[in-house]
Amino acid sequence: MKNGKSSGKEASAGEAPAKLIDARIRELGDWRGETLARVRALIKQAIPDVVEEWKWRGVPVWYHAGMICTGETYKKAVKMTFAKGAALDDPAGLFNSSLEGNTRRAIDFHESDKIDEKALKALIRAAVALNTSRAG
Repeated sequence: MKNGKSSGKEASAGEAPAKLIDARIRELGDWRGETLARVRALIKQAIPDVVEEWKWRGVPVWYHAGMICTGETYKKAVKMTFAKGAALDDPAGLFNSSLEGNTRRAIDFHESDKIDEKALKALIRAAVALNTSRAG
C-alpha cells in the first residue's frame, strides 16, 4: 500500500464498477470494508438510481447529474469526499476533513465512528439537488 491507501486496479473494458467496488470491500476485509459497504448502501438508499464508477486506480465514485462523492480507503480512515461539499449546508456537522478548500469537503470515518445515517443521506440528497439545479 502506497501512502497508506489501498491498492487498486484500473477497470478493464469488461469489468463493471459495481464488481470492482464489491472486490475492494472484500479485499479490505476489516472495518474499512464494512464502513465502505455501509456508506455505499446509504448512498443507494438516498439515491436509488445513483451511478457507480471506478476511477483513479481504484476509487469508487458516485454520480447523479454530476459527481456526488468518492469513497477512498486509507490505513486509518474511509474518506467520503463530496465534489461540491463547500456549497452544501451541513447542519449535522458531518464534514470533518478538507475544510480549507473552496470546493470539496470530506468526512473521514475512523474505526470506532458511528455513522449518522439520517444526516448522511440528507447530505447526499442535498449534493444531488445541487447537481440537478446546475445541470440545466
